[in-house]
Amino acid sequence: MPLLEIRDLKVTYDRAVLLNGVTLQAGQQELVGVVGPNGAGKSTLLRAISGLVLWEKWAQRGTRGEITLEGQIIFNGERIDSLPPHEVVRRGLLHCPERRRPFRELTVLENLRAGGYRSSSQEIRERLDQVYQLFPVLYERRRQIAGTLSGGEQQMLAIGRALMSRPKLLCIDEPSLGLGPKICTQVFDAIAAVHKTGVPILVVEQDVSQVFRLADRNYILSQGRVVSEGSGARLTADDTLRATYLGL
Repeated sequence: MPLLEIRDLKVTYDRAVLLNGVTLQAGQQELVGVVGPNGAGKSTLLRAISGLVLWEKWAQRGTRGEITLEGQIIFNGERIDSLPPHEVVRRGLLHCPERRRPFRELTVLENLRAGGYRSSSQEIRERLDQVYQLFPVLYERRRQIAGTLSGGEQQMLAIGRALMSRPKLLCIDEPSLGLGPKICTQVFDAIAAVHKTGVPILVVEQDVSQVFRLADRNYILSQGRVVSEGSGARLTADDTLRATYLGL
């Protein structure tokens, strides 16, 4: 049974169709990539999975415009497409948002502790040790204000904060956004290290080469639809996909 299964997902914002019949899955041990150009619907996909689209629908009720979500999102054998974000988190699905979004006025340590807000003091200490082993720079910067970190360090902090809740699935939105090539490679190496600890990962990203070198399986998303699926090698071997969707 897949850990995550999405069936015929459709999301519209005030008549604009952002996702149109998306079907995909992620296995218990997989690192799955979703790639595509800006505006393909990648971030909307993660917001739907994590319950944020549903929260926006509730928050904006009675205002101009309408948000609709159709289809099924099944996580660990349970439908979650009607659950609010905090209930999705409670079930072990964690979302690292686009642009990282740390609590900028808090220290690195305070941000990490916030990620483990439902855990005991002992569990927080144990998870801090694990996060620091994965990201030594976070230990070095633990007393530094998060807003003063570099972009790459903030991305590692966002991932580390999510790991504090011991996720069953970690969803990461555009981790390369705003980063230089060298730092981007370091961030993706860190994602690979997290996956090696046994955490399944779903990552959406514009940088095709970084995703394809790590992911077990990939989906190409374009204009809200999945247009192809497969390994990075198979997708890049297709000249039509390379030219039309991958920019390679």
